[in-house]
Amino acid sequence: MNTKTLYAAAAPFEAARQLTGHAPAHPASRLHGHGFTARVQCAIEAGWADYPGGEVEKLQQRLAAALVPLDYRHLNEQLADPSDINIARWLARQLADPALGQMEIGVDSTERQGALLDAAGQAHVWRRYVFQSAHRLPNVPEGHKCGRMHGHGFEVIVQARADEGVDYDRLDAVWAPLQHALHYACLNELAGLENPTSEMMSSWIWQRLQAQLPSLSLVTVYETASCGARFDGRQYRIWKDLTLDSARQLRRAPEGSVQRRLHGHTYTLRLHLSAPLDQIMGWTVDFGDVKQLFNPLFKALDHRPLHEIAGLEDCDTATLAQWILAQARADLPQLDGVDLFETRGCGALVAAQGVTP
Repeated sequence: MNTKTLYAAAAPFEAARQLTGHAPAHPASRLHGHGFTARVQCAIEAGWADYPGGEVEKLQQRLAAALVPLDYRHLNEQLADPSDINIARWLARQLADPALGQMEIGVDSTERQGALLDAAGQAHVWRRYVFQSAHRLPNVPEGHKCGRMHGHGFEVIVQARADEGVDYDRLDAVWAPLQHALHYACLNELAGLENPTSEMMSSWIWQRLQAQLPSLSLVTVYETASCGARFDGRQYRIWKDLTLDSARQLRRAPEGSVQRRLHGHTYTLRLHLSAPLDQIMGWTVDFGDVKQLFNPLFKALDHRPLHEIAGLEDCDTATLAQWILAQARADLPQLDGVDLFETRGCGALVAAQGVTP
């Protein structure tokens, strides 16, 4: 199986700013501050890191070094208009390196909002919304727990290309009617949501936003903190998150490196799946089936020394993600991508060739 591997890193910084282009009474026009998070994803040429398997560590160090001029600073002294998008563009220039190829840069000013500069250079803004709702899935087999009326604290991320006039205020304005309809509601009672799976919710929201927001690029629905679905107007994809508490040694790290020591991580593992929508069930794959089918492989990795597993003598994060994707597809053929983070935002994303992770 051919795969595509991207490496990811994240780093925080603290800064103050005043944003231009807003009315004087707008809160963003006042001097204020944020605990920002910057993120980068990119392909890396062989030999760029100090040793095979050292890509994540070096990328995180490179990102942290690039952020030094912004950390605990007044951003207007560095950028005339330090919006999240312009910070991402500035960071892309600092990180430019032929060995890293095209990069995706993200800047989150809060956990609720951020900007994304994709690999093609297109800027997007996103905003996270939360609503408390009840629902049940009417078409599941008898005895399935989701057939009972229950509830979730749902989260939705609305992402749009940052075209003229599209900013956080615009996202809030187009979302407001949906928030009113969804918050403290029974979703099954809403027209078009009689079968409110995560997939159906993502396309239901898309249909109601896209007419007012033509630059809409992605709707992501978190049914729980560990699973959800996204819809881009064409394709449904779902994911399931798990955590692995595992030990490792990186035998290819140089003498004296801490990576050669026996150490461990609480890995965050995200399984991406894509399949045609089941017209009766309203989902691509049942989240419960994903967990059950992946469980034998999960048990083989969790609370284990990874470097002692056959085929994982090199257990750096990218190699481990590639191995998981190859092994898991035997039981989960819908699996087309694996994200594996050794610390928050730092890890590797592996996709079956031709699929964007």
